[in-house]
Amino acid sequence: MSNITKKVSWSSRPDESGAAGEGTPLLNGSEQPRHSRQLSEEGSLFQIGRLSTVDLEEERTSDEDSLRGRPKEIPHNEKLLSLKYESLDYDNIENQLFLEEERRMSHMGFRCLEISRWVVCGLIGFLTGLIACFIDIAVEQLAGIKYQVVKENIEKFTEVGGLSISLILWAVLNSAIVMLGAIIVAFFEPIAAGSGIPQIKCYLNGVKIPRVVRLKTLVVKVCGVICSVVGGLAVGKEGPMIHSGAVVAAGVSQGRSTSLKRDFKIFEYFRRDTEKRDFVSAGAAAGVSAAFGAPVGGVLFSLEEGASFWNQMLTWRIFFASMISTFTLNFFLSIYHKNPGDLSNPGLINFGRFETDSVTYNLYEIPLFIAMGAIGGLLGALFNVLNYWLTIFRIRYVHRPCLQVMEAMLVAAVTATVSFTMIYFSNDCQPLGPEHTEEYPLQRRTCNFVNSITVIKQNSSLSFLCFKGTYNPLTLGLFTLTYFFLACWTYGLSVSAGVFIPSLLIGAAWGRLCGILLIWADPGKYALIGAAAQLGGIVRMTLSLTVIMVEATGNVTYGLPIMLVLMTAKIVGDYFQEGLYDIHIKLQSVPFLHWEAPATSHWLTARSVMSSPVTCLNRLEKVGTIVDILSNTSTNHNGFPVVELPAKLCGLILRSQLIVLLKHKVFVELARSRLTHRKLQLKDFRDAYPRFPPIQSIHVSQDERECMMDLREFMNPTPYTVPQDTSLPRVFKLFRALGLRHLVVVDDENRVIGLVTRKDLARYHLGKHGLEELQLAQT
Repeated sequence: MSNITKKVSWSSRPDESGAAGEGTPLLNGSEQPRHSRQLSEEGSLFQIGRLSTVDLEEERTSDEDSLRGRPKEIPHNEKLLSLKYESLDYDNIENQLFLEEERRMSHMGFRCLEISRWVVCGLIGFLTGLIACFIDIAVEQLAGIKYQVVKENIEKFTEVGGLSISLILWAVLNSAIVMLGAIIVAFFEPIAAGSGIPQIKCYLNGVKIPRVVRLKTLVVKVCGVICSVVGGLAVGKEGPMIHSGAVVAAGVSQGRSTSLKRDFKIFEYFRRDTEKRDFVSAGAAAGVSAAFGAPVGGVLFSLEEGASFWNQMLTWRIFFASMISTFTLNFFLSIYHKNPGDLSNPGLINFGRFETDSVTYNLYEIPLFIAMGAIGGLLGALFNVLNYWLTIFRIRYVHRPCLQVMEAMLVAAVTATVSFTMIYFSNDCQPLGPEHTEEYPLQRRTCNFVNSITVIKQNSSLSFLCFKGTYNPLTLGLFTLTYFFLACWTYGLSVSAGVFIPSLLIGAAWGRLCGILLIWADPGKYALIGAAAQLGGIVRMTLSLTVIMVEATGNVTYGLPIMLVLMTAKIVGDYFQEGLYDIHIKLQSVPFLHWEAPATSHWLTARSVMSSPVTCLNRLEKVGTIVDILSNTSTNHNGFPVVELPAKLCGLILRSQLIVLLKHKVFVELARSRLTHRKLQLKDFRDAYPRFPPIQSIHVSQDERECMMDLREFMNPTPYTVPQDTSLPRVFKLFRALGLRHLVVVDDENRVIGLVTRKDLARYHLGKHGLEELQLAQT
């Protein structure tokens, strides 16, 4: 397989955020800039691939730049890391401007900021709840209309002796609706494909994903998920709510819309990655709360993905946003259901409630539950393996938008055909009432299980499976088999959709089948355990998913069995394959940092993994040198150690800061010549955030290139540093716990000898043979 691959977007479409002129989109080595000062130590150890110091910028400011260089063919190599992703600056840059602003603020000013954070979290919860309510109502109304059209045509054509026309109508109707959802995703915003959970996991992990929190993404996400669910695909609308909540949080917390070019001049203090990432955590939690009616589960979901930056007050604010989201959804749904004030409605998903006799379980059933967890892990691993190879196929052959739309339509048509066939041959369909005794078996009949999945609402199927009705084991087995492969085929299409509901339905079906086979057992509780096992086997979530399932069912009695089942499913599944979200993160070559460093990495040191030589700047640097370094497309460094002779570290400055300084002409000679020179403030950097202009858009004359720029006031004078002999696990813990972007490696005399970035650490998780490859290379 080729060592150089082209960038691949989350929807298997060529990336649209790369800048023109990129020579090597994926990280497999880079040239050093011709005009940079490079510091290296003679006789240094083997350096892996001469990795570039940092990543590319997140995105360009114009859509024209994003359309250049679109690849015609997309080879795949998961061993590389994409340069289109850069890290979040979660560490505050404590330069002179920052310290001066903090000193000027009074105690009351800090109190007002804290109140503003609570207000923003309340707004996030309220708007996320409204979006969830809109999606739920739109799906119910449109699905009801579709059901009536299909039902009337089935009755009409059954009377004349032919159902083929009804089948064609159903397939065409579903395909048309799905086509609309696929078009807006594939052609307008590919990042809105899927559930969005992998992207939000990356964002909370500290990686900027281009376009993931834009207003356009939110609009396409909401419209796309409505079309996907109404179109009858084997998907759910719960997963995309997490992405929607994160987008709402990212927009509200900034007090402006860069897409609409509107600045409301509020919440300006929060225009930095440190604050924005906290609010995105609250938005993701609010999305979980609205989807599952699980506020605590939402908090734990954000905790699992971004625990390194948590504190007590942030935890309370996230919980507040989750509660407001659930309350808003329940309040407006109560009005919609003509029962205002009734706040007992669950989230978008509905497991139903256990009857009193079904609540208890015996001690001897716990081993059975654990065995079901193992089955869920095996089935989840099979699901993930199949989806992995299917995604590889899509990356290679179905990367054009038109092909993606056609595939979505094909899946919709096949799903409709399978659903129609299952309803026709199902023995679980019951007449509507004793007065209906028509001759035709499908006419005026309702299938309490299959029909509710394929035509009306999938959520009601969970309630039926777990708590109501009797089913033919053959029907359950057939449904498990067909829906398993349909859900696997569907996940990864260029449509907005989640995998939670299909996973729960598959698990509930085979779980209830297990309960039926155990003649003495209550099938309902085994359906619940099966649902948890299947979902846990696919997504490999443990703590948060346990609480979500307990909150969604409204019963804590099964907390222990669910926890044991999820742990077993994760252990068994991880033995064969990673979780579904981790697979898709790896396929997109994202520098994702896991919780711990590799177990066998203690023999590695910072010197072994650092990037070297390093591009450094002097405290008083020539403007022409800075422009040349920033314009070098072969490296695209984003962070530069600032040194003073003889090469001793005195600070660190970012590409974004240098671009703002160049834009405002902060040159030493110009500052001396001007009688009235406005001093640059942090507001100037916040106004440019997050879409800093590219260096190509900044004009620097030949005379200005000879000027000097003083970096002392703007650089971070206290960057984190480690000695060259620091172990890799220790370096890893610093990155994970502090949310670092750069870690400078120095020698005993504080001279810069290397720089460790997220990608230097993330590549050790690209494959279980990564360390063996490193050992072989060093040998």
